[in-house]
Amino acid sequence: MKVLVAVKRVVDYNVKVRVKSDNTGVDIANVKMSMNPFDEIAIEEAVRLKEKGVVTEIIAVSCGVTQCQETLRTAMAIGADRAILVETSEELQPLAVAKLLKALVDKEQPGLVILGKQAIDDDCNQTGQMLAALADMPQATFASKVEVADGKASVTREVDGGLETLSISLPAVITADLRLNEPRYVTLPNIMKAKKKQLEIFKPEDLGVDVTPRIKTLKVSEPPKRSAGIMVPDVATLVDKLKNEAKVI
Repeated sequence: MKVLVAVKRVVDYNVKVRVKSDNTGVDIANVKMSMNPFDEIAIEEAVRLKEKGVVTEIIAVSCGVTQCQETLRTAMAIGADRAILVETSEELQPLAVAKLLKALVDKEQPGLVILGKQAIDDDCNQTGQMLAALADMPQATFASKVEVADGKASVTREVDGGLETLSISLPAVITADLRLNEPRYVTLPNIMKAKKKQLEIFKPEDLGVDVTPRIKTLKVSEPPKRSAGIMVPDVATLVDKLKNEAKVI
């Protein structure tokens, strides 16, 4: 069985994000970029399924600028067999990415598509669901455990009331949650091997997809800074301040 795993290049989660001075977006100049953590979990899950003998080939896919090749090389160092980059300098929104992935699903015919549940830059949590709708495939989101057997996937997902287990027919779309697994450390030999693995590059027009943005960002601003807390000597003072200053009671 073939598995397609989508990975996104985002600002590293350890970096403090800065807003541009003209409020048009986030400043990514000279900022460390890395693979979206949820996508790293998705790649790890695909590799574990391959180690169990369920999966035969893992294809990592990324959409974006030329530098996304580095992210794909990391995915191949973790264990992906080959990679596909849909290269474009256009701002990619979730629907455009879902359409590009749908075109690649039609081309590669994978038995399973695994994505991170959301990207840590825009936090949209939309691409997996949109892809499932476009490709008319069953979906299981926020997966914390995945088992594949007999043409079906049993997916345990975290919901407000606890855990829910779904049984879905393959091919299907699964989005990975934080507790699905812990990605392995990438070793130097695997990084060297990844450099020799196949990486195909397409343009959106090669796949017949229009990626023109449909939503326009008007302004990006930082949240207001919190004021410092104060110490009060007793409960009566606390109640007085809540009543007369904060006006919450």
